[in-house]
Amino acid sequence: MKDQNSKGSSGLPIGMCLGLSIGTAIGAVTNNIGLWLPIGMTAGLCLGLLLGHEKEGDQADDGSKQE
Repeated sequence: MKDQNSKGSSGLPIGMCLGLSIGTAIGAVTNNIGLWLPIGMTAGLCLGLLLGHEKEGDQADDGSKQE
C-alpha cells in the first residue's frame, strides 16, 4: 500500500522544485524575489498536483479497481 501512495504523490515535489526555481529566476531578473517566489511556489504546487493526478489516472486505466 505504501508503494502505491508514493507513486501517486511523486509529482508534487517535482512541481514544487520547478516552480520555486522558475519563480526565483524571474524574481532575480526583475529584482523582485518577494513577489515571484510565492507565485512560483503556487504555480509549482498546481503543476505538481496535475502531474500526480495524471499518474493516478494512468494507473486506474489498467483495468484494476481503485478505491
